[in-house]
Amino acid sequence: MTTTTTGAATRRLPALTPDQAQGRARELLADIVERHGSAGEMVSTMANSPAMIEGYLSLSRAMKRVKIPRALSEKLSLAVQEWIGCGTCREAHEAAGRAAGLSESDIALARQGTSVDPREAALIGLALKVLAEPSALGDADVAEVRAHGWSDRVVAEVVGVVSLNLLTGAFNLLAGIQPDAGAEGAGDGGTAAG
Repeated sequence: MTTTTTGAATRRLPALTPDQAQGRARELLADIVERHGSAGEMVSTMANSPAMIEGYLSLSRAMKRVKIPRALSEKLSLAVQEWIGCGTCREAHEAAGRAAGLSESDIALARQGTSVDPREAALIGLALKVLAEPSALGDADVAEVRAHGWSDRVVAEVVGVVSLNLLTGAFNLLAGIQPDAGAEGAGDGGTAAG
């Protein structure tokens, strides 16, 4: 296996072109490249496994249909990625958060796992507990977010948002896809499937 070095990060898995990918991964990667011009570093690297790329794309597309407002979804993602430690995903969600209207203060608070809005803070707290302490989840956790007016659909969707972020963050960390030290916006994060 070949590894490449990008700044301080060492690539452990290679990014593939459609010609290099095998089976279903080749089809999926070729389709993305045809529709978007490129697949991004993370998705091209996921193409090492047909199951991985297909699972990621399916979950990513499904999570685009959540009822959680886009800006709040980015806050959840920022909190989760800060905890996971994936700089590539964190940078991607900071950019997506800005595009969704988040201020620098909103982004900073989300990275700390909170929000000035108590309703949002409750949902962010639930997301972090889903990630870090799922065996400790109980009736009180669901009751708290319901008390802030969140529907059962949104409560269920928090698990999907957290799962997608864990998938992308853990994959990027394992593969060695991390931003160059000191490079602004170096990563592609790749949490959107298109």
